[in-house]
Amino acid sequence: MLEACDITLGYRRGESVLRGISLQLAAGEWLGLSGASGAGKSTLGQVLAGHLAPRRGSLRLDGAALPRRGLHPVQWLPQVPELAVNPRWRIDRVLNEAWSPSAAQRRRFGIGDAWLERYPHELSGGELQRVVVLRGLAPGVRYLIADEISSMLDAITQAALWQALREEAEARNLGVLVIGHDAALLQRLCQRRVRLERGQLLASS
Repeated sequence: MLEACDITLGYRRGESVLRGISLQLAAGEWLGLSGASGAGKSTLGQVLAGHLAPRRGSLRLDGAALPRRGLHPVQWLPQVPELAVNPRWRIDRVLNEAWSPSAAQRRRFGIGDAWLERYPHELSGGELQRVVVLRGLAPGVRYLIADEISSMLDAITQAALWQALREEAEARNLGVLVIGHDAALLQRLCQRRVRLERGQLLASS
């Protein structure tokens, strides 16, 4: 179980971006998180993945504090994959940064062998997103924060990406927090949904 308890965070003095957020995500669960632009969805995702430290509150994994070193068991998958890779690295090095996916795993995500010798700018956004998602599935990862990872993709690429991710998540019993604006997508993917409004978390219908 991944638990966020009373998470509060603000970038400047004054009103907090997140105010007293408490959230639970079980292993194998798909939880949808929606909210208006600027509501703090990505901020919460980065807190859960250890990219941002909250002003107040705590994160726990199966009742224990999350590790501060080594591969983080919660991985944040960003909306813009170009921001998550080193532009000077070839795709083979990017993909193998945390682990070495097999050829079968690469094929599941539609990653062609010819891509491995290219640089990030030589792939489309959808192609690079598949690389970033597969890189985030390293052994030891138990939860994924999928932050609008398909919002910029066409319908066919979007469906293929979610199908590959679901297969991998189900095989490994990964918990997935799906952040997005598409209510139909969240309803289709997730067993449960919540919404961020004015820095607070509300149940969603």
